[in-house]
Amino acid sequence: MNDKQHKLDQRYLRMARIWAENSYCQRRQVGALVVKDKMIISDGYNGTPSGFENICEDDNGVTKTYVLHAEANAITKLARSSNNSDGSTLYVTASPCIECAKLIIQSGIQRVVYGEKYRLTDGIELLQRAGIEVVLLENE
Repeated sequence: MNDKQHKLDQRYLRMARIWAENSYCQRRQVGALVVKDKMIISDGYNGTPSGFENICEDDNGVTKTYVLHAEANAITKLARSSNNSDGSTLYVTASPCIECAKLIIQSGIQRVVYGEKYRLTDGIELLQRAGIEVVLLENE
């Protein structure tokens, strides 16, 4: 990876971290940006579906089953726009889960840059198997 791309990756991932601050989730705030041709074409953060209360966890601190991940929010937001994600890069603050990996593959995203590893690696493994470039860019 060239130095210019590395610097761009750092900046977009930093922006995704800032975007994560919009999440109402207590356990973990995750942000995502979809970038194509150096333009942000979509964004998302983890949270409840539109029209639901902005409470992600139940009384025991367990994440509610209907909470959407940041990647899913960004990809579904794209589906409602005139943009498409073919050939784009997804910047996400935490590594994608298996369900989000499937959405990423189907959406035509070609590259995923993420900022921290999650305990499960099956999402990353599926992305790699699909030929999607995956880059871990931890805080530098």
